[in-house]
Amino acid sequence: MRLFVLLIPLILAAIPAAALDLQAHRGGRALWPENTLPAFERALDLGVDTLELDTGVTKDGVLIIAHDRHVDANLARRKGQWVEGPQPTWHSLTLAEVQAIDVGRIRPDTTYAKRFARQMPLDGTRVPTLAALFDLVKKRGDSKVRFNIETKIDPTNPGDSIDPETFATLLVRQVRDAGLADRVTIQSFDWRTLQVVRRIAPEIATAYLTIIDPEESNVSLTGESLWTAGFDPIRHGGSLPVAIKAAGGTVWSPYHLNLTPELVREAQGLGLKVIPWTVNDPADMKRLIEWGVDGLITDDPVTGKQVAGR
Repeated sequence: MRLFVLLIPLILAAIPAAALDLQAHRGGRALWPENTLPAFERALDLGVDTLELDTGVTKDGVLIIAHDRHVDANLARRKGQWVEGPQPTWHSLTLAEVQAIDVGRIRPDTTYAKRFARQMPLDGTRVPTLAALFDLVKKRGDSKVRFNIETKIDPTNPGDSIDPETFATLLVRQVRDAGLADRVTIQSFDWRTLQVVRRIAPEIATAYLTIIDPEESNVSLTGESLWTAGFDPIRHGGSLPVAIKAAGGTVWSPYHLNLTPELVREAQGLGLKVIPWTVNDPADMKRLIEWGVDGLITDDPVTGKQVAGR
């Protein structure tokens, strides 16, 4: 009996890890070129639960997978040469122009390269379309992996992308056409797109991304924000989880350093899943798993699997 009592904490600690939704952030950019088909394929080989990715829309209306709203000089080469100076938005380029850019390695003289020194370069890798990723997964016969798809849109820079109504409508149409509505979550820091998704595709889950930071915030606990589509915590008792529940959210994805055990319990008590981003340190992963989060978004899914005991 004493041995069983001693084992109880270990058993309980293992339960959340076993059910943990392990998400490869940008396909696992600590290991492979971010938001690319080779990265997603390797993440699938690893056995992640969810591919996390970012989307934009080209000038000719094609959904592509890319994080920044502009071409990223840390990643982009044309004809073997690193791009220099201010870069155009993806929305100002046609798909043909987008796919002339090589994003298969990080520029070596950058802070970004030092941060992800283990990333495997794969020269010749191009920015993929969302359709190409869906096709890749189908060709592999993978009927389980989920997709967590972010709309890269900024209400403070409306000229950088198409409007939220058009963006969300285009994304929903592509998800439905692929027959993947039950395996997709649409996420955004800009909650306007999520409100469109709720209205036109209530069957698709929505995840509300948040960050509260002195230098970068999309929500305020004491005021109003352009990012929250009117669902400010100040209108909901000062509670961010309550505001997200009122907005119709399925998932709350906070910056992991903004999270506390009390907030995890509050959100889950409202029926929200809690899946923080972007968690790369093993100690942070362990702590969050012990708090009972529903998933982790990580650049390093190999470490994530190890910490989760999978």
